[in-house]
Amino acid sequence: MKERLTQSLEQRLQLRLSPMQMRLVRMLEMTEPEIEEEVRQELDDNPALEVVDAPASDEMAEEGFDESAEEMQMADYRDEDDIPHYRLEANNRSADDTRFEPVAVAAGESLMESLMAQLAETDLDSRQLEIAAYIVGNIDDNGYLTRTLPQLEDDIAIDAGIETDMDELKGILARIRSLDPAGVGAFDLRDCLALQLKRLPDSQAVRTAREIVDNYFDLFSLRHFDRLASTLGVSREELKEADDVIRSLDPKPASKFGESDADDRARHIIPDFYVEVDQNERIVVSMPNNVPELAIERSFDLDDADMQVHAREGEQSRQKGEAMTFIARKRQEAADFIELLRMRRTTLMSVMEAIARWQRAFFTSEDESRLRPMVLKDIAAATGLDISVVSRATAGKYVATQGGVYPLKFFFNERVSEDEDASSREILSALRALIEEEDPASPLSDEALTSRLTGQGYNIARRTVAKYRERLGLPVARLRKKI
Repeated sequence: MKERLTQSLEQRLQLRLSPMQMRLVRMLEMTEPEIEEEVRQELDDNPALEVVDAPASDEMAEEGFDESAEEMQMADYRDEDDIPHYRLEANNRSADDTRFEPVAVAAGESLMESLMAQLAETDLDSRQLEIAAYIVGNIDDNGYLTRTLPQLEDDIAIDAGIETDMDELKGILARIRSLDPAGVGAFDLRDCLALQLKRLPDSQAVRTAREIVDNYFDLFSLRHFDRLASTLGVSREELKEADDVIRSLDPKPASKFGESDADDRARHIIPDFYVEVDQNERIVVSMPNNVPELAIERSFDLDDADMQVHAREGEQSRQKGEAMTFIARKRQEAADFIELLRMRRTTLMSVMEAIARWQRAFFTSEDESRLRPMVLKDIAAATGLDISVVSRATAGKYVATQGGVYPLKFFFNERVSEDEDASSREILSALRALIEEEDPASPLSDEALTSRLTGQGYNIARRTVAKYRERLGLPVARLRKKI
């Protein structure tokens, strides 16, 4: 076979992100606390970066303001009696020693800690307490037992090496089910409600509620009140009183034993933007200024002439050359980081201002139904940014308004259909209003809700109404029925 060489001309378009662009993309996704941590980390890693000290005011200069940080912290206390004892102790330590100051953290008690503390006050011996601890460890965050007794018997024998029998397990479980909160250790919802009803003071309504939960829970769950009243031989009023008793019970008795207060504080939202509306309905968008102003450290701020001089010196000394290379690299990294922070802030402000303009009706009224249909493409067109940039700039970000704190994703909602100008938020608000105003004894079906919404000018299908109803967390008409 003959071999031959061929040439072909091909045109290809490729997009490659520079390292600086990739870092900007990552920084756009950061929230305000995350970017503050990024700045602190960069200040630690790069000696060419420094914080610009705010100039002291003339008044402070005249008064000779020279308070130390310790003195400023002490001034925060109302009087000497409020100052913690550890702040009055002498700090006779060397500069190399590490000093830890106590931090007050309010830790919440877990469900297992609460139950085991109550069991410790009973007459159970150490072996039975160990079995009880194993049972308690199989209770979920809502208070329900996740394993059956035969399964627990096998698990305790295999994992803990303790031989027990069904009678002993039932006795220890009965002790656990008698603890607070009422309903803990239940196998299912019916069992949980029955445990709570046993602790209520006896009355006719409570007795009826117990009979419903014990024998007719299926009828009650399906809201067949007529059949239930006929079967029990009670009036509608008596059935309503029993229904009120059951509704007052907690279906998740252990839910209050969630995370600790410290974890709860860690979940507090720190807004990335603030939107204010003045008396003239002018919208003002701002960002928190928690990131300090940065600059290149003076010893690293060399001009090109200095660099050339040092470079010639570096030819005579390899160490000097390496030092100048290090200085130039760190200076460039510092300059790039300062520019990245500026670009990030400019991009985020541009996106938030575009959202505020687009959703002006909402920000001036705080009325959710006035949200306009808006998608990422709309903000990208308004700002001239790419859709992916807008997506990253809005991910995980929150804005504080006069009416509350909202995630930026809250403002994005599509049109229900091409020929419908109303947003999904507006229709959700109208749907919620219809359900709130319906007759509890005869709730509106999805077909009736669709008809009502059509009468209000919303041309949507029944399946869309069902989807929106589920999004609101509302059950079907049969389960919304009340006595």
